[in-house]
Amino acid sequence: MEKKFVITIGRQLGSGGKDIAERLGAKLGVPVYDKQIINEAAKESGLLPSLFEQADEKESKVRPMGWSTWGLNSAVYSGYINNDTLFGIQSQTIEKLAERGSCVIVGRCADYVLRDAEGVLRVFITAEESDRIERICGCKGCGAKEAAQSIAQTEKQRAAYYNYYTFKTWGAAESYDLCLNSSLLGVEGCVDVIIAALGRLG
Repeated sequence: MEKKFVITIGRQLGSGGKDIAERLGAKLGVPVYDKQIINEAAKESGLLPSLFEQADEKESKVRPMGWSTWGLNSAVYSGYINNDTLFGIQSQTIEKLAERGSCVIVGRCADYVLRDAEGVLRVFITAEESDRIERICGCKGCGAKEAAQSIAQTEKQRAAYYNYYTFKTWGAAESYDLCLNSSLLGVEGCVDVIIAALGRLG
C-alpha cells in the first residue's frame, strides 16, 4: 500500500493483541510501536524511561521527577511531574511516529491521540476470558487464579487510563472502527480482517 496509514491496536490482556500487531507489521512491512514509545518519549524529553514505565497506561498521579537532561521547564513544579504531563509528552511522540510513516501502534490511547489524523484505522481486540487466562498462563508460567487476577488488575488500570484521557469508554465498540474477537477469528484471521478493512480507508 503506497498511501500512508496507521493502525492503532487497543486490546484486552491476553487477547493476542500484541501478536496481531506484530503479524500486521510483518505482513505490511511497517514498524510496530509498543514499549518503544516509552524510550522514544524519554529520549526526546530528557526524562528517565522509568518515569514513563511507572505511568504506562495507569491512572493519573503525581510522581518525583527523574531528569537526565535539562528541559520541560513548564512541567516542573516543586520537583514533581504528573502523569498528565507524561501523557502529553508521550502523545507528541506518537504523533511524530505517525508522521514519520506507516506503522502499527499498540495501546497508549493512540486512537484518541491521532483522532484528527487521516489514514488511521482504530482497532480493538477482545477474546473469551478462558482463552485470555490460558494465554497469560503460558506467557507468565503462572496458574489460572494468578492469571485471572492479573487480567482484572491490568484491565482496570487500562480502562481508567483510557477513559480519563480520551473521554471515551475503553473497549466500547463506538470508541473504535473495528472490534474483533481473536477467540473466534484467531490471530491470522484478525490480521486478514484488519488488512481488508485497511483497504477501505478513504
